[in-house]
Amino acid sequence: MTRTRKSAGRITFVGAGPGDPGLLTRRAWDALTDADHIVYDRSVPDALLSVIKAAVEPEAEGVHAPEFSPAEGVPGDVAKVLLSAARSGLRAVHLVIGDPFGHEAVVKEVQSVARTAVPFEVVPGVGQASGVATYAGVPLGTARTTVDVDDVATVDFEALAAAVHRGGFAMAVEAGDLGQVRDGLLAAGVDGGSPISVTGDGTGETQYTTSSSVDSFVEAALGFSGRVVLTLGAGVKERDKLGWWENRPLYGWKVLVPRTKEQAGVMSAKLRTYGAIPCEVPTIAVEPPRTPAQMERAIKGLVDGRYAWVVFTSVNAVRAVWEKFGEHGLDARHFGGVKIACIGEATADAVRAFGIQPELIPADEQSSEGLLAEFAPFDEVLDPVGRVLLPRADIATETLAAGLTERGWEVDDVTAYRTVRAAPPPADIRDAIKSGGFDAVLFTSSSTVRNLVGIAGKPHARTVVAVIGPKTSDTATEFGLRVDVQPDHAAVPDLVEALAQYAVELREKLAAMPAKQRRGSKVQGPTALRFR
Repeated sequence: MTRTRKSAGRITFVGAGPGDPGLLTRRAWDALTDADHIVYDRSVPDALLSVIKAAVEPEAEGVHAPEFSPAEGVPGDVAKVLLSAARSGLRAVHLVIGDPFGHEAVVKEVQSVARTAVPFEVVPGVGQASGVATYAGVPLGTARTTVDVDDVATVDFEALAAAVHRGGFAMAVEAGDLGQVRDGLLAAGVDGGSPISVTGDGTGETQYTTSSSVDSFVEAALGFSGRVVLTLGAGVKERDKLGWWENRPLYGWKVLVPRTKEQAGVMSAKLRTYGAIPCEVPTIAVEPPRTPAQMERAIKGLVDGRYAWVVFTSVNAVRAVWEKFGEHGLDARHFGGVKIACIGEATADAVRAFGIQPELIPADEQSSEGLLAEFAPFDEVLDPVGRVLLPRADIATETLAAGLTERGWEVDDVTAYRTVRAAPPPADIRDAIKSGGFDAVLFTSSSTVRNLVGIAGKPHARTVVAVIGPKTSDTATEFGLRVDVQPDHAAVPDLVEALAQYAVELREKLAAMPAKQRRGSKVQGPTALRFR
């Protein structure tokens, strides 16, 4: 990732959009990942900055990474800093919320740069007002008016009052200025009973929208801070039907993900699509076997044609074998003639990533039993080689090895990696686990159950417990946990989808209850606690 510094610098003004990292344009992303110096406004959300920094700051020491500076900490005006960097041959970026030309101060910066010979570019972003209105489910119509306000004193409230008659408007403004906005709208003749909505943390994990009227929205938005978006017009009435972002099945749920750091990413990404806020807590650390001789012999046996099958039961086992291949300068070509079986789709995907298509994946139950049900017995005529390699964790159960042996196969049950208990999470995470601070926890193996309880304690009774399969369910029950969710197929996507479906059913069950009964409901789950 070492970069060749260009002799001529340039300046790029980048619109970050409303805050959701997924709304960054491709051009914006390219400008940020190619930058030498990034100046950002304080209104850019921390979550978005974290995503950007993770992408552009390499882990390797000595490799070039861009410098980040908050605009408030830049000496002099931002334009001078950008020009100085560009004239030094650097690629400088000013990152702003929404669209660059939605801010008067940024327009002035661009004008200052345009008066010089330094090349510059302006990358548009989704406007904060229009983007948040869409995430809140408020259609503004074709005659929409959107305003990103830096200074309320500059707002033309007469024009906004006229916009209301044309269909409505959306305005991004500081929460502390809402009183002035209300007074300005009323003074301009806007009906105090007109419907209006206010959205805080727009497009963020905790976005929240409240609907009221022009004469009461300030009180309704008490507690909101930072930038908010208010929308006024007929479209506000459509919010209950069109408010998709806040109506996702797991919206606002804090979900504990006890997996290794490498494995948690896929599950967390899936949870976020349903609106959840994942918290990754590693419970297992994967380490090489204490004595590598077994694996060394297994790798040699693979190359020499000793095995008819390799059976992978986890992504970690796949990684362990390929790491050994790499150490010996081998690649996928050396798997020629060896068939591969995988216990589930996640493991199969790890094999496919190395350019190999597995021959066997259970169609129904993705478990040791499911794989055994479809694994053909050894046949002396059809199978010239009768040995199976089973690279696994040091704590794996004997079910699969015993089942293959019963089917006539010789099994080399090899320890490919060790799983050891991870260090305890921080005190605040441990307290949240035991006190019910998490709405749900997702267990993907028996070891994640044992290790989480061991390093952090047992999850609170109000926490929804979701398990990936029957063995994990049995372990959770042994530890006194109530199992609420178990998918039909033991796979991470199915587990997350099952949790989302549980949330939908829970919400429907509560909605059907009379208000008085709902308040005293014993129904388990976070929706019962914050139903509105």
